[in-house]
Amino acid sequence: MLALVEITPWHWVGFILCVLVFLALDLGVFHGKAHVVKFREAMFWTILWVALSLLFAASLVFWRGKKEAVEFFTGYFIELSLSMDNVFVIALIFTYFRVPSEHQHRVLFWGILGALIMRGFMILAGVALITRFDWLLYVLGLILLYTGLKMLFARGDKVEPDKSLVVRLARQFLPVASDFDGQKLITVQDGRRMLTPLFLVLLMVETTDLIFAVDSIPAIFGVTRKPFIVFTSNVFALLGLRSLYSVLAGAIGYFRYLKVGLSIVLLFIGVKMLIDPHDRPPRWFQYDIPDSTSLLVVVTIITIAILASLIAARRERERLARTRPT
Repeated sequence: MLALVEITPWHWVGFILCVLVFLALDLGVFHGKAHVVKFREAMFWTILWVALSLLFAASLVFWRGKKEAVEFFTGYFIELSLSMDNVFVIALIFTYFRVPSEHQHRVLFWGILGALIMRGFMILAGVALITRFDWLLYVLGLILLYTGLKMLFARGDKVEPDKSLVVRLARQFLPVASDFDGQKLITVQDGRRMLTPLFLVLLMVETTDLIFAVDSIPAIFGVTRKPFIVFTSNVFALLGLRSLYSVLAGAIGYFRYLKVGLSIVLLFIGVKMLIDPHDRPPRWFQYDIPDSTSLLVVVTIITIAILASLIAARRERERLARTRPT
């Protein structure tokens, strides 16, 4: 058996440089000119990012062993699934601000770049705190249980940016123009530099990701506490978010049970964190759920939720077709 490769700072630097190169190519070459991302183009990029994620998972089998490869893919699948819910909220933000379709990709690009930096700091801080204070895993487990139950019984998505504290503070203390200026975040009006409404949209997208990160990062800590695996799985999920948005944004109504599936996933991971016996003194109840079992459970839950959504949408279309007057 091959010896495991130790993760060094150079692996972090190499991975981050590769991500920056991909992002530079995306913005400067493939999407340098503003245009509406069609379904076929978005599907191509979605498949490409999923394929790169699978290739990275396969490489981990040789570098770090099968266990970490399964941990990476489980974390990646959880993050990608939770990103689907994030996609629908972003779609509501774009609709609220009436962002032209050709400018949405640019907002997502800068939003995801900011999210990568923000999540990187959150992951490193989370690992450091959990390493020092092991009991925090129980707190994160309880947070996931609360979030899962709240998501399960929540009714509808209400996005009201004008009531957002961040947007209200930005409008109060920063000069914001009343109209868009193409895909610019900063414009000049009457010789004065001003932020465009697109900047407020970006601010809302970043705020939304921060809220979702509070759920998703604790969820992946329920799978692994290895910083490199947590970070890379988050990065691959975020990189695929832009194309995933273009694929799913117009199909929100077809995924009515996805939120239910995501809430059950969060509940499952929360319970897993609370009963996980690794590196802890004995508690009243402990059980080690294997990584492969966790992956199978998460994939099964999300698959059932998506299939149930599609079946329900199909039955509703058939019902409407029968009741429509001829």
